[in-house]
Amino acid sequence: MGKIIKIALFGIGKMGQNHLRILSMLKDVEVAFLYDVNLELCESLSKSFGIKVLENLDEDLKDCDGAIIVTPTFTHFDYVNKVSDYVKNIFVEKPLTDTLDSTQIILDLAKQKSLNIQVGFIERYNPAIITLQNILRDTKIVNIDFTRTNKMSSRITDVDVVIDLMIHDIDLALHFNGDIADIYAHGVVMEGMIEYARACIIHKNGAFSNIVASRITEKRIRQISVTTHNEYIDCNLLRKEVFVDKQSVEQRLDSVSISANTETIEVRGQESLFSELLDFVNLCKDSASSPSPSTPAKINRPNQHDGMKAMQVAYKIQSLIHNANKS
Repeated sequence: MGKIIKIALFGIGKMGQNHLRILSMLKDVEVAFLYDVNLELCESLSKSFGIKVLENLDEDLKDCDGAIIVTPTFTHFDYVNKVSDYVKNIFVEKPLTDTLDSTQIILDLAKQKSLNIQVGFIERYNPAIITLQNILRDTKIVNIDFTRTNKMSSRITDVDVVIDLMIHDIDLALHFNGDIADIYAHGVVMEGMIEYARACIIHKNGAFSNIVASRITEKRIRQISVTTHNEYIDCNLLRKEVFVDKQSVEQRLDSVSISANTETIEVRGQESLFSELLDFVNLCKDSASSPSPSTPAKINRPNQHDGMKAMQVAYKIQSLIHNANKS
């Protein structure tokens, strides 16, 4: 049996409870304590899972190997700031913080205190995305279309659709195609909040990313379509399906016809959140075994720098949309 990794969990709303469910399944992991502003919910889950509720931050965090923050976005900065005095391994649900300025402060803090921060861009762990990455490994991308829609959730009241939904695909666009050269965007603003956004990102490598995010659409969609010079790939993130259309040239007497062959790629893998939290636990284990791990982090693991890059793009998109709606 390996070292027991003790993890503190801050925030036990709907998403926090999903984290709690997965953490309870992981080998060599102990949830050290729960904390939420809803003390009644804390007590209820404490009894159900046999986990203590935070009593004293100084004492209870002292023996923890890591902390997971699943609180409302506007509170992320304060929680990271507080727990960084006690633990160096911190998981923060996306986005890292709610502003560019506070995100930069966290980056500086991480450097100063040698923090290992993982940002909750869960789609990087989606089995369909991992399959797509493998298909595109040695392929030049021409364009990627991202569509993400969801009816407005009563849980999400502090951020607009760009920070709530689109930021997942902003991260994926940067992950697949790298840094940006230019951005164009427009959208629909309702009561001061962007509820529909469409952005075109031109990457420095010459590829394009077209991203649509909507909270005024009843249908729930998580779709990615990729155009390369030889293929067209459809990736459904909800059903975990990947279809590849390849052009083939057939000789028919003296004429040439071009047809498309559709191939269904089998997608295997465990639940995205399970993979994501397992990666964080491994980060905590690596950190515990060596103060300065020599093993490089997994390529999928999004850190504070990825969080900053996504926020910079998100802020630019927000500015373009708000400015266009003023004129």
